[in-house]
Amino acid sequence: MSLMDKVAGRKPVPTPDVKAADPKANGGKPLARGVGGGPPAPPEAVAGTMYTVKGEDALSTIDQLKVDLHRRLISRLDLDALERIKNESELTSQIRQAVLEFIRDEATPLSQREREDVVDQVIYEVTGLGPIEPLFRDRTISDILVNGARQIYIERAGKLSRVSASFRNDAHLLAVIDRIVSRVGRRVDEASPMVDARLPDGSRVNAIIGPLALDGPVLSIRRFVTELAAHQLVENGTLTTSMLGLLEGCVKARLNILISGGTGAGKTTFMNALSSFVPATERIITIEDAAELQLQQEHVVRLETRPPNAEGRGEVVARDLVKNALRMRPDRIIVGEVRSGEALDMLQAMNTGHEGSLTTIHANSPRDALSRLETMILMGNANLPNRAMRDQISSALNVIIQVARLSDGTRRVTNITEVTGMEGDVVTSQEIFIFRRRGISATGEVIGQFESTGIRPKFLERLAVAGITLPEDVFGVVSR
Repeated sequence: MSLMDKVAGRKPVPTPDVKAADPKANGGKPLARGVGGGPPAPPEAVAGTMYTVKGEDALSTIDQLKVDLHRRLISRLDLDALERIKNESELTSQIRQAVLEFIRDEATPLSQREREDVVDQVIYEVTGLGPIEPLFRDRTISDILVNGARQIYIERAGKLSRVSASFRNDAHLLAVIDRIVSRVGRRVDEASPMVDARLPDGSRVNAIIGPLALDGPVLSIRRFVTELAAHQLVENGTLTTSMLGLLEGCVKARLNILISGGTGAGKTTFMNALSSFVPATERIITIEDAAELQLQQEHVVRLETRPPNAEGRGEVVARDLVKNALRMRPDRIIVGEVRSGEALDMLQAMNTGHEGSLTTIHANSPRDALSRLETMILMGNANLPNRAMRDQISSALNVIIQVARLSDGTRRVTNITEVTGMEGDVVTSQEIFIFRRRGISATGEVIGQFESTGIRPKFLERLAVAGITLPEDVFGVVSR
């Protein structure tokens, strides 16, 4: 019994005849219930929807007609038979044929454009993500946030806004969630009400349902738009040419870099851009909870953690993969994000010959990032004294890059900080570049500029040894 059937309180539907699942069994006729595919399915047995208008705006006559027609089409289609067709192009062709035939039989007064719109909606419902499929296909949208059946928000250009799409009810939303997680071998139910999954294009999906979600199922899709090249980050104002030149030298000289920032600040995108400076001759091993990195080098080994199964066994955490990566002859280890005890293993890898490693962390500032690393080491039950932990951190890390999403939706590198060592029991650092905010304009844009502190970092000697020279004016007073 599917998750949607359990929520709706329906009994299992008998499996349809094999002939109904074969698109050629009916002489090429489209698969529809009552047309060789068994009895018609009740309207409540399937989940169909169209875009609805928010607020109190009423639908026009033609829009209401399209909604009614769409629901009747969904109730007539034999979804069980269609799901057995593995060829996507053939499946789309079968659905389109069935929908067009139904529209002709109904003699519904629709224009060609409106007819194609209805056909697309049905295809989205059967093969895609239902009402959010058009949003998912819009490459300018980075996040799709579904707060129950009636509230859908998107993020575009760093700004959140509500859209008029909606699911018909919670059962419909649960059906889409079930479809997503089942394709990657995950499950979500009352026993396991939270799940992380990944769509075929690499988008990260998180779903949480009742009893944990009080106002209906919640679905969050974090899409990764086309990756930006390093020079595009300069064009977008994320950092300056001087800052990028310095970071390029750090990567090529095999300095260990920690990228810090909040959710949606652009840490993964920035790390992808920095990884483009890694020489193609090196062996790179990536470790992630959900594979998001898109490295351009040829010699890349990608590892991904695994959650426990239904019996609570078989879990593989990032710490296990870091330990295993050390046995795989890596030149560089890139950890998508350190969250707990794997921080100690990552620092030890940096300290034992695997220089040039990259990782990210959630923190509000470079100083907070150092404090969080100490907390994560404690989470690994290492029982190290404070001095030993801080020695590990100061000797492993060379550079901390702080990225932030500002109030106007833009993303900036707000700090480039060098970890200089220890003074007593304190890890010392010095800022090389900062983004100084001056205020907000009348249009809501953040006013500020990138500035060099004028401090020449200690790691310049390592860059010189690696044959990397920087322009003399890189560490001037102001860098625009």
